[in-house]
Formats: sequence, C-alpha cells, structure tokens
Amino acid sequence: MVPQMHVPLLDLKLQYEPLREQIRAKIDEIATSQQFILGPEVESLEREVAAYTGAGHAIGASSGTDAELAILMALGVGPGDAVITTPYTFFATAGGIARLGARIIFADIDPVTFNLSPTRLRECLAAHEGEKIKAIIPVHLFGLSCQMDEIRAIAAERGIPVIEDAAQALGAEYPGPGRAEKCGAMGEFGFYSFFPSKNLGAFGDGGMIVCRDAAMAQRIRILRNHGMEQRYLHHTVGGNFRLDALQAAILRIKLPHLDRWSAMRRANAAIYREEFARAGLDLALPTEPFTKSGAVNHHIYNQFIIRAPRRDELLRHLAGAGIGHAVYYPIPLHLQECFASLGYKIGDFPESERAALETVALPIFPELTPAQLHAVVTAVAAFYQR
Repeated sequence: MVPQMHVPLLDLKLQYEPLREQIRAKIDEIATSQQFILGPEVESLEREVAAYTGAGHAIGASSGTDAELAILMALGVGPGDAVITTPYTFFATAGGIARLGARIIFADIDPVTFNLSPTRLRECLAAHEGEKIKAIIPVHLFGLSCQMDEIRAIAAERGIPVIEDAAQALGAEYPGPGRAEKCGAMGEFGFYSFFPSKNLGAFGDGGMIVCRDAAMAQRIRILRNHGMEQRYLHHTVGGNFRLDALQAAILRIKLPHLDRWSAMRRANAAIYREEFARAGLDLALPTEPFTKSGAVNHHIYNQFIIRAPRRDELLRHLAGAGIGHAVYYPIPLHLQECFASLGYKIGDFPESERAALETVALPIFPELTPAQLHAVVTAVAAFYQR
C-alpha cells in the first residue's frame, strides 16, 4: 500500500525560510528605531505599490477591511445611500457598507469566473433606478480579474465611482485597451489586503488603498489618522486605520518576489488541469477568459477553486486522505443573519447560492511539489471514480 501523503492547504513557513535572515534583520532595525506606526517604511511601501500597480496614489492601511471603510468614508457614504456589490465574497466587502449605515444592494455573479456579472449589474441598476447609489464594488475573487471594461462602462454611464475589491488580487491583470492593467488600479479606487494567507502577506493584518485623484488620496490619509492633518486638529471624524512600520518593512522585502510566486501558483494550476483532464474529471475548473495580449498575470490564484458534486462527502474524503481544503464561502452574504433586514431570500441570487454549495479550494501555494499536486488529484479522483 502506498503511504498517504499529507498536503496542507497552505504552508507559510516554506515562504519564510529563504527570507528569514533578511526579515529578522529588518525587524531588529525597526525595534532599534522604535518607530512602529507609519513613518519611512510605510511611505516607501506606498511609493512601491503605487509604482507596481500603476496607480497614481497609494495609502497604507491597518487592514483590507479598514482600507475599504476609509474609501467609503472619503466618498461620504452614509444613511440614505446605497452601494452595489456581490453576495459571493468575504463578509468585509459588504460589512464596510453596513457599518456606515448605507444600504447594500447585491448583484449576482458570473458562473464561470465567480465575479460580479456585468449583465446582472446592469439589471440591478435598472431595478434600482432613482436610488442614491454612491459606488459599485466589484470583487476580483480568488485572484481573477472582473470584466472591468464592461463594469467601468456601465458605471461611467451613470457617473458612479468604481471601488475595486482587490483584496485577493494584488498583481493580477486585466487586458484593457492597448495594455494590461493591474487589478485595483482600474477604477476610481481600489484596495488590497495583506492578511498572511494572501499572495503578498504580512505578519498580521495590513492593507493598502490606491486611487487616481490626489485630493481624494489626501482626504483618505487624513481619515486613516483620526481625521488629523495637523496634530490634535480634527476637521473631520476619521478612524485609526494606520499601517504599522513592521508590516510595511516585511511587505517591502516580499514585494519583489510577488510576480514569481504568482507565476508558480499559475504553474501549479496548469498541472492540476492537466492531471484532472488525464483522470477524466470534469469539475468545471475555473477558466481563464482574459488571456488576450498583454495580460501576463491574468490570474494569480490566491485560491484554486473547483466545483464539486457531492461536496460534503468529498470534504470528508479529503480530510481522511490528509489533503488540505477549504470552502469559500459556504453562505452567500444575502442569506447571512445580520443582513436579514435587507429582505433577500433563497433563490434571489442563484449563481452565488450554487457556488456556495459546490465550490472547494485545493492547495495552490507556490512551494507545492509535483508529488503533492499529484497526491491532491489522486485523492479527488479516488473519490469520484470509486
């Protein structure tokens, strides 16, 4: 009998090991300086992210959640306003809207990409004609870009700003007119998360805002620091959304490796596709519809998602086989108890509901070996071929 191979969903220690000495030296440098919040490391990271993404301005934040919140606050979103987004995403996307007292309006996803459907977005806007919609938040879910040409065109028709939730998609590209554009830098605003499991992860929470307009960038900088531009003078109410110097310094060490790590994830995804096809398995694997000219990093695979018939049985099988896995996200947001007052019900967003019931994330981190990838495919095939 062949020994069972354990494959974790994620192993961050493998990423840390080659960078250990460089990171530890930087931690010691910051400990010696005793400059822990904002400061030169944060400013340097902001410049580097702005250059990397092609965004005009970048503002470090305490998390991806707070980054979104700061953008919404800068736009003046509040009671009486509405914001459109997808119900198939992490809770924070909608949570920030609710915290400001605005109404969340959901539009369903595309069944192939799991991202906000431009068709459903257009229908949603028509159904809510006359409402005060302050923003549209498309989510580049799992590291694949939304169909931004269509989404931007739809938003521009109505003069609604686009806030890109690129929390899982730093480095992913969309083949815009004439050149590839980075996720997060295509709308009026975008934001990223540096949660440790992201392709570019910190040693805790962290986030980044990008935007085009200099005046809005300055407003967000003030809002992230309790509404202060000059110390102890508050012309507006902000929050404590500041990025720590330690997190910024670690992210600066990792950023030059990001594209290589994402390429390794894409290579792993290609192996999965080949091996699943060889095993005769059609699991509606995520497609890559944006491979047109110029988009090198069209998908950065923060997660590798399959649609799995008899999913709960498969999950038990994978657990027994020692294969790491996860479900993102088992309950779509319109069916969450805290959003019951919105009045949505089962059946309102069928593609989001189907994705919540069928999808499974498999290990995709860069350091996976061919043997581990084969073990994952073998375990899945063993379940469906028995």
